[in-house]
Amino acid sequence: DVGLEMSGHMTALRDLLRTMHHGGSVAVLGIPPQEAAIDWTQVIFKGLTLKGIYGREMFETWYKMASLLQSGLTLQPLITHHLPIQDYREAFAIMGSGRAGKVILDWQGL
Repeated sequence: DVGLEMSGHMTALRDLLRTMHHGGSVAVLGIPPQEAAIDWTQVIFKGLTLKGIYGREMFETWYKMASLLQSGLTLQPLITHHLPIQDYREAFAIMGSGRAGKVILDWQGL
């Protein structure tokens, strides 16, 4: 189980920790607006691993992703919207709605 918390909203982090499976890993990348308490029983009894920003490992993920793509993994299903750059406001509204995966802005035709 892998969880990503990027909003910095403590309710999101609490919900994430509560729903994680035993032995899962959580990347905590969002920064809360103030000091925040964590329910350590969720972390300890589930054996969760929490990580913050770990930039040096970022390079390893490039190799892993390249390997996945070479093995035939297709990312096309992740793309939910494709809009011309002129519709960037609509694209941001779609992203903000929470009903989008990857939104691509097409720069062709400028």
